[in-house]
Amino acid sequence: MMRRIVSIWLPEFPIDRLRRDDCRKPQSERLSGLHDGAPFALTAKDGQRLVVAAANRPAVEAGITPGMGVADALAMLPALGTHTAQPERDRRALHDLARWCVRYTPWANVDGADGLWLDITGTAHLFGGEVTMLRRINADLVRLGFTNRVGAAGTPGAAWALARYGPSGSVQKRIAPAGERLDGLLRDLPVEALRLDPGPAALLRRLGLRTIGDVLPIPRASLARRFQSSAQSESVLTRLDQALGLKGEPISPLGPPPVFEARRNFAEPCVAREGLPPILRALLDDLCRQMEREGQGARRITLTACHTDGRISRRRIGTARPSRDAEHLARLFRQPLESLDPDFGIDLFILSADRTEPLGPHQAVLENKTGTSEAELAQLIDRLSNRLGAQNIHWLAPLESHLPESAQTQHPADSDPPPEAWPDHMPPRPLRLLDRPEPIEAVAEVPDGPPLLFRWRRVLRRVARARGPERIAPEWWRASGPSARPRDYYDIEDTSGRRYWVFREGQYDETGDGPPPRWYMHGLFA
Repeated sequence: MMRRIVSIWLPEFPIDRLRRDDCRKPQSERLSGLHDGAPFALTAKDGQRLVVAAANRPAVEAGITPGMGVADALAMLPALGTHTAQPERDRRALHDLARWCVRYTPWANVDGADGLWLDITGTAHLFGGEVTMLRRINADLVRLGFTNRVGAAGTPGAAWALARYGPSGSVQKRIAPAGERLDGLLRDLPVEALRLDPGPAALLRRLGLRTIGDVLPIPRASLARRFQSSAQSESVLTRLDQALGLKGEPISPLGPPPVFEARRNFAEPCVAREGLPPILRALLDDLCRQMEREGQGARRITLTACHTDGRISRRRIGTARPSRDAEHLARLFRQPLESLDPDFGIDLFILSADRTEPLGPHQAVLENKTGTSEAELAQLIDRLSNRLGAQNIHWLAPLESHLPESAQTQHPADSDPPPEAWPDHMPPRPLRLLDRPEPIEAVAEVPDGPPLLFRWRRVLRRVARARGPERIAPEWWRASGPSARPRDYYDIEDTSGRRYWVFREGQYDETGDGPPPRWYMHGLFA
């Protein structure tokens, strides 16, 4: 299949973006001159100078060009409206627009500060052909308020040249037919259509080479000698080869395209919240059927809603285990879907499985089983993770340490289960382990025995039963600190039936030279 690339040029994007944002303000707060077709420019600082960063068509026709000093521009055109440029907001808006273009192809990305790339290989027939598709792209962007020109060819360089320097008028004039030689289509375009830096382009013009057709017949070695540096000559030859398809030029999407995806387009936008759950369920059924055919299950799923006003809304869920249970996934989406506001309407829904893992066929069982199955536990973790946040639900995994507070670690619940297995035989451990052992006051019948009385958090408790000790030796590589002394742990129960896990740090020294032992509370049994 032959590669097909669409280049979208947005010559007034910063001003169009500002106009769209300004339309959301009350009429009394809108910028004057921005909405009535009057000359308008954006300004930015260039060192100590204030210069024109962008200008709309009426301003350009009046002689205002980017880079001109604002004082000179106002002297030339006193009625010129101005506003401070916002390059960071422009950058974010251009990326959002590229994501909105996933309605045409999953392979979309930004091109500089005023353009977009679309790889439409294998997708144009879904829109009735390339001519119909490009007309729709043009019309959709105009409806959103963006001035644009589109071009299509077999290479990014040729598509870029046709979009910016191709014939005016019909979109069809800026489409290079598949399989046709590109040198004939590009020969009448100026050398700037090769995406050259200003220096090499100006040098070619001084040499009398004004069009691509003037450059093509010149031998490569002769052309390279005309430049002052090999870097300049290499850049010109590389751009020429890329435009003609003699040298590859990869285009990466904003994000990796999903392996499994389900879409729903609507001629009439969805404007009611009540319509969202049925749409989602239909998408989930379609997505799960795709994954079942390939023996896969989803770990992360994204619902992308393309609004008619150009906005993109995304809702994501994750699962602890691979899943293609549409009913379970729909339950996980229930809460995220409540916050999705159709506003002026949503005309495209895309459900994608961003991360999948192998999942074999489900084997139904006839007999009733008691207890909780692994699948039921995974669904419980999914519900908790999507309601409370995956960062708040964790797996506990063992670590190689004798100290209880260091003998386990946490893994996010939506990650793979820890491969380390818990020891088969180990002494009882409390259900709740304190973050840090808390000092207690204890009285023992004999120095090395369990406590008879202890005070913890200002409450005096009498011990009814005690089991132990369990000695835990210090870690030898820790030569100092509280963990450098041996511990004797006791499982004790007070007269009220509450069970505690306490330990004595250190041993009684017969010589009396060492520090006295100290008692700590470390955990609570159920």
